[in-house]
Amino acid sequence: MTADILRKLYNSYSQYYTLKTENVTPPFSAEAEFRSHTEQYVLVKAAKIADIDSNEFVYFYSSAELSSQKINELAQLAWKKGLERVKAGPGHRNTDITLILIAENADKEIKAKIKKLNFYKSYKFGFWGWSSFRLCIYEASSQKSYVNRYGKDLRKMFVKINKQIISQEENIK
Repeated sequence: MTADILRKLYNSYSQYYTLKTENVTPPFSAEAEFRSHTEQYVLVKAAKIADIDSNEFVYFYSSAELSSQKINELAQLAWKKGLERVKAGPGHRNTDITLILIAENADKEIKAKIKKLNFYKSYKFGFWGWSSFRLCIYEASSQKSYVNRYGKDLRKMFVKINKQIISQEENIK
């Protein structure tokens, strides 16, 4: 079941992100990277108003069981590795660091603690942008996802993946 979920997840991310499944930071199974650069100008490109860079780094991990200690370790590692890749400067708007965890079963404690697991950093009082941490845990046995404050939009993705898997199972029958 988790292999199907990971495959669907990788397919959805590979459409807009650069997905890497080899030579990734251990213990993660894959990493995805998204970079966006926008320029704003008036009438001609020489009259540039702003350069805007927005980035996201996503780390994937799957396991049969997840404990709160393991989630804390993975969150700290993803945050640290993501911050190492930030290039804050005058044109930097934001860099989001996302951790997606997939497990057959998760501890009951996790569901309460995940909402409080937040990291945030601003650069030069926000003038050089900021970084925020998004976290989503998907429990395959209950088909539920749990997210932190910044990860609310990740829940929608897992609703779509669940619908795809259920429709595939119905087609097989």
